[in-house]
Amino acid sequence: MAQTSIDYAAVYQALPGMVALLTPDPVFADVDEAYARGVGRSRGELVGRHLYDVFPANPNDPDSTGARNLQASPLRVLATGERDTMPLQHYDVENPERSGAWEERYRSPVNTPVLGPDGRAELIVHRVEEVTELVRARGHAGDGQGRMLEAELYSRAHELQGLNNRLRRAHAREREVAPALQESMLPAHRQVGGHRAAVRYRPAVGALNVCGDWYDLVDLVDGHRVGVSVGDVVGHGLEAAGVMGRLRSALTAASRVADGPARALDVVGLYAHVVDGAESATAVTTFIDFDRHTITCGSAGHPPPVLPHRDGRVEFPDRATDPPLDADPVPGPRPEAMTAFTPGATVVLHTDGLIERRGEDIDTGLLRLAEALRRHRTQEPEALADIVLRELLPPGGATDDTALILVRL
Repeated sequence: MAQTSIDYAAVYQALPGMVALLTPDPVFADVDEAYARGVGRSRGELVGRHLYDVFPANPNDPDSTGARNLQASPLRVLATGERDTMPLQHYDVENPERSGAWEERYRSPVNTPVLGPDGRAELIVHRVEEVTELVRARGHAGDGQGRMLEAELYSRAHELQGLNNRLRRAHAREREVAPALQESMLPAHRQVGGHRAAVRYRPAVGALNVCGDWYDLVDLVDGHRVGVSVGDVVGHGLEAAGVMGRLRSALTAASRVADGPARALDVVGLYAHVVDGAESATAVTTFIDFDRHTITCGSAGHPPPVLPHRDGRVEFPDRATDPPLDADPVPGPRPEAMTAFTPGATVVLHTDGLIERRGEDIDTGLLRLAEALRRHRTQEPEALADIVLRELLPPGGATDDTALILVRL
């Protein structure tokens, strides 16, 4: 069956309610016919104008909150990246044909972000349901029942708005905590053991800016080796991040005293059994010996490291694959794999959000990553990290958290 093109302009005009597109400023970028008709202005009179200029507060009613609420909603959308559904709003609108004449309006607005590749709102879909006539009809019912209904409607709307404001404040506090927590747990390493490194961290779309994925680079005690690891805790948000921080710290400490990555993972596996929320947590760690030009790998249920060589070969040291950290209450020795490298190669560790796609075999994602690394292997680590994310993550952002770390050997 041949695919037919979709007339999105026609779809836009057919959307229910009054619909406008706002820029982040917010300025009207476009309006549909229903919106222009509903506010009594032509498209030319609206496009390019600021939302607050079109709908200012009524100077004759200083106690009115409708205009303020209307103006605050797009700001919340920009701050959170999430849809903002407002309760029924009462605000006066100036008659475009009679300057200084204000008319009573009742509307129910919804503001929805259109996210760009960086996860930020590029546009806001501003949809309005006009219910003025309904409220007026109810309010003029002869037996007074309509007035009671109107009063009840306002009472419930204000209660809902108060609850929404409290939830927004709580959500804002979480968003303030999340970046600080992420920064303290996952510092931005630029160099380790004298070698250039790059790290990237991308939470899932719609998640707080913190998650259960982690990365780490640590100078080992003998001064000639470096430990590089990534891990993944099931879940998102502050709870998963707390578990992540405990496991990451345990692996860092174990790596400093263990004779190899397998033994370090054994120790963390024992610890994972007493950490609530560590079920099915995975990790992979590598010990890089710059004197011997070798990498020793150990994995606990995690995708293997990737080693793109300077000559174009891409190697997966996957002979050390083992179950997740807490899989065995009395774990035996985990396997290790050692491989050699020549200076100029790159070791790449990542979490599964980089390669997994719904309905697709994981090997397909690994091959896609290998090809991207092969083609761009001469790039510096910082540039290479950006290229990998751009080529492998969906344009709108991944549905799973992603951590990525690259070290130039």
